[in-house]
Amino acid sequence: METTLKIGDQVSCKKFGSLKHDFIGTVEKIYDNSAMVSIDKYDESDNITVTDFHNRAIVRLSSMKKVSA
Repeated sequence: METTLKIGDQVSCKKFGSLKHDFIGTVEKIYDNSAMVSIDKYDESDNITVTDFHNRAIVRLSSMKKVSA
């Protein structure tokens, strides 16, 4: 589990639920085992789902990895 995440970090997240592809986002809030992520870069085929999510998702910490800058 990634424990070195901070608010503002860019992360790569695994697909889940109705999302068909992995995506890249920015950590907005960190919880015990998950984080709220704003969805920044995603596959165009997931556009409707991302819009339904209001460009945010709650993602398990174990399903994300910090993107090296």
